[in-house]
Amino acid sequence: MMKVKVFKIRLPEEYLYTDQQALDDFLESHEIIKSETAFVHDELYWSVVLYFEELKAVVSSVKEAKSVKYSAEDDVLNTDEEKILDALKLWRSEKAREQNLPIYFIASNKELVSVAKYKPAKKAELLDIKGFGKHKIENYGEEILEILESI
Repeated sequence: MMKVKVFKIRLPEEYLYTDQQALDDFLESHEIIKSETAFVHDELYWSVVLYFEELKAVVSSVKEAKSVKYSAEDDVLNTDEEKILDALKLWRSEKAREQNLPIYFIASNKELVSVAKYKPAKKAELLDIKGFGKHKIENYGEEILEILESI
């Protein structure tokens, strides 16, 4: 049976991270069929409507131990990492424009820095990076890996 869930992603800095985290957590644990986004100008937030299937198996109740994910702590990048980061930011801007989404929907700066430092070679390795769940990897994994290979 298809269900609907609506998220409000508020732009002010004090809400943005928690709102986005709630959305990411939901995306990671549900099979999304379709999504719609709309920007509400008067109140400065994105409305995200998700149509999803309730996953039948109670496998999710046996929550796998969440492994510690990689996250770049120091933002000091070497020259190669800087090149990767610039290429990823350019790609993210183009992606956001194509999909008519704000750039942080695609990936946060911290996530891109983490990719530049960790340099995953396979989609499975993207899962090791904080902020990358199944949904983000399915949508953007191939392109991110191609950027890493090309630099």
